[in-house]
Amino acid sequence: MTSASLQNLSQRLREFAHERDWDQFHSPKNLAMALVAEAGELAAEFQWMTETHSTTPDPEQIKRIRAEMGDVMNYLVRLADKLDVDLFAEAHAKIDLNTHRYPADKSRGSSKKYTEYT
Repeated sequence: MTSASLQNLSQRLREFAHERDWDQFHSPKNLAMALVAEAGELAAEFQWMTETHSTTPDPEQIKRIRAEMGDVMNYLVRLADKLDVDLFAEAHAKIDLNTHRYPADKSRGSSKKYTEYT
């Protein structure tokens, strides 16, 4: 996905909300709550799967998973639009931070949080 693609998605979501007079409901608080709810629906699709099954869901499950992923993405993009956040810049900044928090020589093969390194 490119920055232009994200901008196009953001514009499309803005127009979608405007056409329905939903902008009044799209406060950052409400969008964050909707994002969490949709992330929960995504997690629910995996809840009782084994680790192996989660890597190869059946066609009906993957259809539902994709739809939930779309919902999560849309709410995140809408929230970023409302708060004027560049999601690509923030994602890259977070990777940079985590590169320092989780140096490869200390974190390779470990699930420990960076605060647990000695």
